[in-house]
Amino acid sequence: MYSILIIEDDPSYVSMMELFLQLEGFDVLTASDGRSGLVLIREKRPDLVLCDIMMPDMDGHSVLDALKGDIKVADTPFIFVTALGNRADLRRGMSAGADDYLSKPFTADELLAAVNGRISRHDLIYKQRKKSAFQKEQAILRTRITKREREVLLMVGQGNTTKAISEYLGICIRTVEAHRTSLMNKLAVANAASLARWAVIAEHAEIESD
Repeated sequence: MYSILIIEDDPSYVSMMELFLQLEGFDVLTASDGRSGLVLIREKRPDLVLCDIMMPDMDGHSVLDALKGDIKVADTPFIFVTALGNRADLRRGMSAGADDYLSKPFTADELLAAVNGRISRHDLIYKQRKKSAFQKEQAILRTRITKREREVLLMVGQGNTTKAISEYLGICIRTVEAHRTSLMNKLAVANAASLARWAVIAEHAEIESD
């Protein structure tokens, strides 16, 4: 089970994110400020951090700076959750090492797409250090899924929502959901996080074949 740490001083957002993530099967930790969040990062080593930017005393940028300065936790995937739309502020965070941004307000679909996509990419990179290729998984992808299912799967890996996939591929939302259900059955996965991992493997196979 993957663990997610939410660092957020708005109780309503904490409750909402915690509920969505727990329903998806994640182990969720929460902190109401940057300092206690940083303590939890070092003690619990979560698989991903969702961190608000605008917090009193220690803001999100300071949390990220401290995390990147600690070699033991520096590679922890980190997503800023923010209502800020200033491009300079976004560039500052990405330059400092943030993996992604999630803009408030957001839907459950958008939250889960960002989380699942980032965890899967990090998990794949970690495993590739021990194994250069996923021959078995790639063989399964080649023999079990259709061309359209591969298109849907690749877009899942890129963090697209069901609505975005529907609009890009020109198919209805119910068709996208049917493809996702078919993929989960064919690949024997139980949740969106596991499906996103397969999506990253499929993307890696596409790059290797180019």
